Amino acid sequence: MKLNETHLKVQEKYGQAARNAGTGCCGGASDSGCGCGCDDPITGNLYTDEEKASLPSDAVNISLGCGNPTALATLSPGETVLDLGSGGGIDVLLSARRVGSAGYVYGLDMTDEMLALAEKNRIEAGVENVKFLKGNIEEIPLPDASVDVIISNCVINLASDKGAVLREAFRVLKPGGRFAVSDVVVEGEMPEAVRRDIEAYVGCVAGALEVNEYASLLRATGFEGVSLEPTRRYAVGDIPSKAIDELSDEEKLTFDGRVMSAFVRATKPLA
Repeated sequence: MKLNETHLKVQEKYGQAARNAGTGCCGGASDSGCGCGCDDPITGNLYTDEEKASLPSDAVNISLGCGNPTALATLSPGETVLDLGSGGGIDVLLSARRVGSAGYVYGLDMTDEMLALAEKNRIEAGVENVKFLKGNIEEIPLPDASVDVIISNCVINLASDKGAVLREAFRVLKPGGRFAVSDVVVEGEMPEAVRRDIEAYVGCVAGALEVNEYASLLRATGFEGVSLEPTRRYAVGDIPSKAIDELSDEEKLTFDGRVMSAFVRATKPLA
């Protein structure tokens, strides 16, 4: 598995979050990447009480996503699902219940600490139809046309080569397979000071694709039925970046509300 500087920064941040799991909300790390599963404006209140009640507390508290792809994706019994950047396993475990004993779910993550935590959560939840894999999402360690649905939760924005991620997603999906991910995107240009800020990158903002660019990349990869549906918009004050302070009042006003979580859908053609 090849790791570049971006991978290593992300791995370091999320490894620390996993190591702190069990010490309280957000694994005890208030700066644990994309926020935390509590009252954070990006990651808070994404799962229903019923969903959370069925999961180990560490899976819920270490949730670092920006949406709930398992609620928005249509998963059917018997399907095979792949979660890109599965973290502590919350979306994998929820998906496993929806596809049932005849289905199967893979969780892919590059961080050893997260993989260990996810496996612990799987055992605690008593879920058998799951396997966690080590690797990065630009090089998915699965065969061609092997999964029905790809989900992901606030991870593709962290990839240094998003085109490679989408090409790999297309490769491993079966014909007719669905791409159904939650991700952070931006409308229009990202201020350069924010785009350069590593804190904002690891915080799932600086690496966000522009909405139209995301759609164009999916279509260029071969996907059809592409759509991006905003699910939550963020105020300037919600964005984890000291670079925000470098912006003028006018720039802050212009940027306000343009970063958002979105549900991104696309389908691999049958032919």
